Amino acid sequence: MADDLALRGPQDRSRINMHQDHDVRYWTKKFGVTKEQLQAAVNKAGSSAKKVAAELGLPPEDEGAE
Repeated sequence: MADDLALRGPQDRSRINMHQDHDVRYWTKKFGVTKEQLQAAVNKAGSSAKKVAAELGLPPEDEGAE
């Protein structure tokens, strides 16, 4: 099933998909980083949003907080 491009956030907010432009825009804005910084963190920590946030030195979020 294809992504609905009308949706502004990723379908799975626990994972970062560097191959989807809308995912990259969402996560770079959310984390306050460049695409290159996000890519480096994903390369090191994997696609888990929690692990990437930790890699970027960001504090953990409460579950369900957006």
